Amino acid sequence: MQPDPGIGSGKVSERTPLALRVFGALLMLGGVAVVPEVVGVLMQTGSVFVEGSYADESPLTVILYVALVSAGCFCVLASGVLGFRLLRGNRRRARLIAEAVAIGLVVAFMADLLLFGVNPGLWFLGASALILIVAHVWVDPSLSDERELQRRLRLMETREEAEEGTLGLDKTGRGYIELDFFNLFWIFVIASIAGVVIESIYHVLVVDFGHYEDRAGLLWGPFSPIYGFGAVLMTLALNRFHSAPLPVVFIVSAVIGGAFEYFVSWFMEYAFGAIAWDYTGTFLNINGRTNFMFMCMWGALGVVWVKLALPALLHTVNLIPWRWRYSITALCAALMIFNGVMTLVAMDCWYSRLAGAAPDNALEQFCADHFDNQWMENRFESMSIHPDAAHRSS
Repeated sequence: MQPDPGIGSGKVSERTPLALRVFGALLMLGGVAVVPEVVGVLMQTGSVFVEGSYADESPLTVILYVALVSAGCFCVLASGVLGFRLLRGNRRRARLIAEAVAIGLVVAFMADLLLFGVNPGLWFLGASALILIVAHVWVDPSLSDERELQRRLRLMETREEAEEGTLGLDKTGRGYIELDFFNLFWIFVIASIAGVVIESIYHVLVVDFGHYEDRAGLLWGPFSPIYGFGAVLMTLALNRFHSAPLPVVFIVSAVIGGAFEYFVSWFMEYAFGAIAWDYTGTFLNINGRTNFMFMCMWGALGVVWVKLALPALLHTVNLIPWRWRYSITALCAALMIFNGVMTLVAMDCWYSRLAGAAPDNALEQFCADHFDNQWMENRFESMSIHPDAAHRSS
């Protein structure tokens, strides 16, 4: 008997037609079970928009409602399609559909939890997710073996590159490093930490001598994402300029850095009424968001980054044991994404409180209890929120 070709192969195994049909029926049943929850939320959301009362809700609440309805409708339709295909013994693109449904269930579950807390609707979503996971594993017993083989091959290639000292370098020769997620993520992390250190020292020695001020930009940890994203942007833009003359690297870095600083300042003020710096009155400033001196500093940082820091950083990142590098990166990336999302949520709640809006969902109440105005002011000492300066509707 031939082995099971897998859920994504498009073929039907002689060994599993019954399992396919059983899980196809369960997936369709799971989709139907979520229908009442989706319909209820859809009717509630529709009444809010028809009556025009959405203006009384915070933007975050409206976004959560839209996310819940969209994800719920997608899961119902996709689960029905996947279940119907499995009932007919058709596995073509089933893996892709299953993974898309899994993402939709995660979004729906999180939005439901944040809006309504623990409620019966979560049980339906959880049951649907459990059925999906079991179907994915049982109907496709070769999946784990296939992934293990791919992992072993990748680790063998990584070990060879590590021994040769070429790990992370651009093998095409067009740029200095490979612009993959692993390299860019650790560039972001290290630059975020280095940015906090540099800016703190600059503030203590130049801006306000002897006075330390917290320059972090996330809720937790010594991270300043503006420097992290700036470093990633510099790397993407200057990777092919690693051997270019210094004046070229300086000018490109100054323009990119100044434009990035301007955009971040505009975004923070537009979205949250947040003002973290104001260069009004300084030489060649552009709407107070950037100026000549800081563009020159971006230019100098770009030169140092491409010529000195990037090779040293790549060497440091490669000190991570090759057997652990992907697991450690995945875990740290998940934590950093959570930190960033919670920072944006906490800032939005801070803005809403200063604008006079009371918490109207579980997430906003959590932020009010754990990240109140005093806590946010102490954490983001260089930032101030001015709701009147924001341009959004509420």
